[in-house]
Amino acid sequence: MFMSTAPRSRAEARRRTDGRTGRAGRSRGGPQRRWPRRLLYTMLGLFVLGVAGVGIAYAMTDVPEPNEVATAQTSVIYYADGKSEIGRVSEYNRESVKLEQVPVHVQRALLAAEDRNFYENNGISPTGIARAVWVAIKGGEATQGGSTITQQYVKNYFLSQDRTLSRKAREILISVKIDGQQSKEEILENYLNTIYYGRGAYGIQTASKAYFNKDVSKLTPAEGAFLASAIRGPSFYDPRLGEKQKQNAQTRSAYILDAMEEQGWLSPEQRAAATFPTDKQFAPYRPPSVGGTNGYLVQLVKDELLKKVKVDEGDISTGGLRIVTTIDKKKQAAAVKSIADRMKGIKGINVGLASVKPGDGAVEALYGGSDYAKNQFNTATDATMQAGSVFKIFTLIAALQSGDLSIRQSFDGNSPQYFDEFENPAGATDFNRRGGVRNFNDRDYGRVTVPEATADSVNTVFAQLNILATPQKTAAAAKQAGITTKLNPNYANVLGSDSVKVIDMANAYATLAAKGVRATPYYVKSVTSTSGAFDYKAQPRTTRVFDQDLVSDVVYSMQQVIEKGSGEYAGERLNREAAGKTGTSSDNYSAWFDGFTPQLATAVGLYKGDGSIKEENQMDDVPGWGSITGGTIPVRIWTDYMRAATDGMEKLKFPEPAYINKNAAPKRTQQPTRTQEPTRTREPERTPEPTPEPTPTTPSAEPTPTETPKPTKTKGPKPSITLPFPDPTPTTGAGGGG
Repeated sequence: MFMSTAPRSRAEARRRTDGRTGRAGRSRGGPQRRWPRRLLYTMLGLFVLGVAGVGIAYAMTDVPEPNEVATAQTSVIYYADGKSEIGRVSEYNRESVKLEQVPVHVQRALLAAEDRNFYENNGISPTGIARAVWVAIKGGEATQGGSTITQQYVKNYFLSQDRTLSRKAREILISVKIDGQQSKEEILENYLNTIYYGRGAYGIQTASKAYFNKDVSKLTPAEGAFLASAIRGPSFYDPRLGEKQKQNAQTRSAYILDAMEEQGWLSPEQRAAATFPTDKQFAPYRPPSVGGTNGYLVQLVKDELLKKVKVDEGDISTGGLRIVTTIDKKKQAAAVKSIADRMKGIKGINVGLASVKPGDGAVEALYGGSDYAKNQFNTATDATMQAGSVFKIFTLIAALQSGDLSIRQSFDGNSPQYFDEFENPAGATDFNRRGGVRNFNDRDYGRVTVPEATADSVNTVFAQLNILATPQKTAAAAKQAGITTKLNPNYANVLGSDSVKVIDMANAYATLAAKGVRATPYYVKSVTSTSGAFDYKAQPRTTRVFDQDLVSDVVYSMQQVIEKGSGEYAGERLNREAAGKTGTSSDNYSAWFDGFTPQLATAVGLYKGDGSIKEENQMDDVPGWGSITGGTIPVRIWTDYMRAATDGMEKLKFPEPAYINKNAAPKRTQQPTRTQEPTRTREPERTPEPTPEPTPTTPSAEPTPTETPKPTKTKGPKPSITLPFPDPTPTTGAGGGG
């Protein structure tokens, strides 16, 4: 009988092959069978070692003492020397309550937001961690975090805020241990009493009072949902900070309330009734513990940490940060003293001062108000006021950039003059409608060079320069220099129709002091944590925006202001090279002095009341001074401060003027400039424009032989506005020539 010799299976075929090949077959087949077994043994061994390691780590991990850790995590803000304290931002504001005092719907709002499986998990959530990792990989935004409530409680109460793997590992181990040692009710109670809610509030009771001015037991479901939103990032969800934050809070609160309905914790009727709190339901903001002038510095530092350094409010409040600022203690003290001395006895007038290091951007002194605890509005960084004549410098830059201007050229400085480009059919007076521009007191200067016109702030000359430069190029030069506010290009902008911030003007003039290099202002020099794991050092951000030779011509013109012009008061007392510009808006709604040495740029701005354009905010009847112009209190504050701030500094010189555009011939405007109308008549003025040169006698025994007493104010009609300004900008009459 025929028998088949074909193998009946693949295994039999391998056995026959091995038998025929002898050693060769064994060398191929043997290891193939042993390899999966070795891999299995290896993985099993690693798993056993890993489990053993985790077990050892778990056994060796102790739960730290909460109070000791909390005390060690106070964050401190220092002056630039890294030793002298400006303030502390982690003074705990906490009032603990029992869990039964917290309404169930408030507890459930927190669970809906942070950990819906809180009562079922063992302190950690592998699926939550995986979800957070997946969202991070996709680059999206998680609606529910990867950490359980137990983990968050451990991180905030027992551990530091360091973002390290070792800290995260300890967090997980301690969370599991805490879950085994404490009941869920204890953990939730401790969490509610320790988490940071913003507004300086730690714990649900303090937060309830900070946001709604009520006891926690009286919180509604909607209010509970808002507080559950706030813990995610108070600076992103506090409605007082702006419309964006309010929208964030509304969206997040709605998500939490919807989740509560899905979980069966709210009925459809209860969900429908839970509407976002109104503005009136929110309590006024309670300022932090740091008041006085330093309170403004603390808030600026916190804002920069949140926006630029990328730490959150929890890090600032509980992270044990050591924050070194750019603020120089000596300069800051000089700023506060100079303002206090010069403003003594003067009520209702606000002062802002900012001092910036050229070519670097470090803010070395800043005065934003007398007491942050009473008023959180910063006069140096929040307030905007009409620029007045300090804006003329940007027109000078733009005219030189055009290539059609040399500072050696001369212009007609007589007054008044009429320009088609300045005509304004919507203007307040007939003089304005016809494009009229006049100097202070209608003074005629004859033909003057650009530096002479800058020294005396001659309106009619700078009107011609803006026609040459164009308002758009003037606004562009301002932006290039460092102005961040919205500008409205029109021919009147040369005389300060736009509103600007004190910090921006200081930085814009610092750009000139740095020979055309603009820097971004900053307040935080370095940040470290108590553990040393967090280490940040600021890197100045600079950009060349103007040609160095062009800047030398601008600075030379500005030096004349201090040497023999409207800022002569400073030149007689500073005893070093400086350049600057006075500025006063018509009707005296604002007054400025902005100037610099090669090493330091400082702006001082004054305004009255809320700064709005209304008659009661005109600074024209101040006891002891009369009208406040750039050449009065502002230049005195600036001089007092700069004398102290630059004491001991090397006396550096500015570059010599380059006299660019040597062969330039000014372009003619579309319509020839008209220096006089056929019949010249003077119209009654509403208020006298501030003088660019003479300054009034100070209230103290300080007048110098070069100063002229201020003309006596007379009753009757006041002189008219110098210039028209287009609607809707409420700055009619800005640019007083001061």
